[in-house]
Amino acid sequence: MTKPIVRKLRCAVYTRKSSEEGLEQEFNSLHAQREACEAYVASQRSEGWVLVRDSYDDGGISGGTLERPALHRLLADVEDGLVDVVVVYKIDRLSRALMDFSRLVEVFDRNGVTFVSVTQSFNTTTSMGRLTLNILLSFAQFEREVTAERIRDKVRASRMKGMWMGGVPPLGYEVNDRKLIIKEADAANVRWIFDRFLEIGSATELARDLAGRDIRTPKGNRIDRKFLYRMLNNRAYIGEAVHKGESYPGEHAAIIDRETWDRVHTILQESPRKRAARTRADTPALLKGLLYGPDGAVFSPTHTRKGGKLYRYYVSQTVLKHGAGSCCVGRVPAGEIEAAVIDQLRAVFRQPEIVAGTWKAARAQDVEITEADALTALQQLAPLWDEFFPAEQARIATLLVERVDIGTDGLNVRLRVDGLLSLSTEMLAENTGAAT
Repeated sequence: MTKPIVRKLRCAVYTRKSSEEGLEQEFNSLHAQREACEAYVASQRSEGWVLVRDSYDDGGISGGTLERPALHRLLADVEDGLVDVVVVYKIDRLSRALMDFSRLVEVFDRNGVTFVSVTQSFNTTTSMGRLTLNILLSFAQFEREVTAERIRDKVRASRMKGMWMGGVPPLGYEVNDRKLIIKEADAANVRWIFDRFLEIGSATELARDLAGRDIRTPKGNRIDRKFLYRMLNNRAYIGEAVHKGESYPGEHAAIIDRETWDRVHTILQESPRKRAARTRADTPALLKGLLYGPDGAVFSPTHTRKGGKLYRYYVSQTVLKHGAGSCCVGRVPAGEIEAAVIDQLRAVFRQPEIVAGTWKAARAQDVEITEADALTALQQLAPLWDEFFPAEQARIATLLVERVDIGTDGLNVRLRVDGLLSLSTEMLAENTGAAT
């Protein structure tokens, strides 16, 4: 009869000693542990057990931590499939912490590795050993869950008392002795942000203003709309602590008063789409996308409210990105610049050469329009301008104006000849329709 083939099981012996005392001796505790483990492996030679060449010895390291060089090497070899059985003198040589022990066993199980303690009859290659292991792991799982519950209960109780439980403090606060303390320099910016939002009702416009002022997050990043909405909804600013959606009186002082908070949230309860539409209606931007500074950067429309009155401006993108002083013409009043452009347009419409150019462009495109028709149509624009709605004024400006360059020496308005033609034809058609 032929003998059954026995599969070889590669055995790695792991030893550990907590203190360095005695490690200098020729035969120390690590040697004693290894000798006992090797003898046990030799006794299992008939089962196919063989020792690996590498030694895994941690001297002078506590079993309360997994940060051990030899243990790391052992786990790496386990993950690489170089070990089948881990042999230790006692279970506590591998770990003194039940939680850590369960983590190690999870690594062993994932890689099909068994675990043996030679002095405690603990052997996961047998059914009794696996039963014992499952009991230990059940208690480890129970301990993990109980610990998590204790932590959750402690956090909840602390938040109910209004205590700060860690993390990055909100803009306007700093942490001192585990408590939130107002940082006045940043708190002034927080108050300005809330007040500014009440004025304009737009997080997008507010983010642009903050970029121009170079106001940043506690980590030094630019403040965007997402960060702004988190700020405007952070109840810490009214002196409250929040846990699981419930708010409690906090230990820290408030930066924002309740009246301001309520007014801001009245605005936030309205849909962002409606607020954006209202903002655009309240602040018509006649030259949006048309106005350029001396450095070639486009000017963006913005506005503010003071004493119930609306003030509109165009601000250079250079200033928004790099701060005040980065452009010689950083910000201009919207009403003045728009009036200046309209005045130039009215003057242009009365110039014969402009009318002649429009007529020639029409003839080149085979449009049936006389020079007198072109003159009549363009001259009608001036008296009708003030009767147009802001949206119509903006449409006509975009149709007629290709670009407006502003510098320290004045304005330069560049017209669209095809736009003049389109507007002349459009106005003639309206006049014809009205006549019929």
